[in-house]
Amino acid sequence: MNIVVLGSGGWGTALAMLLEQNRHAVTLWSHDPQKAEQLKLKRENPLLQGVQLPVELQITNDLNCLRNTELVVFAPPSFALRAVAKEAAPYLPDGVPLLSVTKGIERGTHLRMSQVIAQETGGEHPIAVLSGPSHAEEVARAMPTGVVAASNRAETAELVQRVFTNERFRVYTHDDMVGVELAGALKNVAALCCGVSDGLGLGDNTKALLITRAMAETSRLAERLGGRKETLAGLAGMGDLIVTCTSMHSRNRRAGIAIGEGRTPQEVVADMGGVVEGYYAAVSAKELADSLGVEMPICEAMYDILYNGAEVRGMVHRLMSRAPKRETDNGWV
Repeated sequence: MNIVVLGSGGWGTALAMLLEQNRHAVTLWSHDPQKAEQLKLKRENPLLQGVQLPVELQITNDLNCLRNTELVVFAPPSFALRAVAKEAAPYLPDGVPLLSVTKGIERGTHLRMSQVIAQETGGEHPIAVLSGPSHAEEVARAMPTGVVAASNRAETAELVQRVFTNERFRVYTHDDMVGVELAGALKNVAALCCGVSDGLGLGDNTKALLITRAMAETSRLAERLGGRKETLAGLAGMGDLIVTCTSMHSRNRRAGIAIGEGRTPQEVVADMGGVVEGYYAAVSAKELADSLGVEMPICEAMYDILYNGAEVRGMVHRLMSRAPKRETDNGWV
């Protein structure tokens, strides 16, 4: 199958390598012509140090590579997705399936990534999303990984499943795009918060509390927008949340640790050496939750640290001092 991956960051590169290993004809597109040339020459992405790119993998800065493609994978950062989709749209073959592997909520519009792609490409293409606990560093090294391919069309989700699945990368299909995408975006905010907790030297109890209650507020928002609670219990929800909140591969967690240790959010984001998606998702998530009247105290606390200069130890007191409540809405009927 002829496949183009748009976005040459760590995740886009890891997936391009996976698809090449699955014997597809793969082209990796970079927005930066100099980066494309460096990848061609060195056959290594600095974000995946020690991993050699296969010689068969084509690398380009020319969107004409899309002319004959049979599947397009969108892998830029969330803040750049709309621009990339708009730039790519004139080159897309009619009806070619589109896959988003970017996790985020667009600032201002509050749209999910698949919705941004649909807007910029005319809405005539079948669209799917791929999400789950899948650090690029581990996928690139063929460590066993499981993810979810979600689409409103069964045949599109099943196509993605067939194309990506191998003995080291297991893909499950799903029909809840809302739940899968929101879980993927909001786990980055939770990972920042867990990182702050680690930076403050708080314990495992605190981290477990944050992870569990972050899942509760993500579920509330997802259900309000038409997603399903059971989706959040799966790979795209709890699976991705756990790995992002606990692993040192997680850029969001590492950023949170640095903030907890006393650095400013702006310094940390500038020095991280890659995109801290939770920094951007916190704004969109808070705005979206406020507009819908959905209570998301962890997200709101993280937003205040990132953008309002709130003191990190004050976040702990603020969250722990909230009024007592039931854990769930059911029971004692």
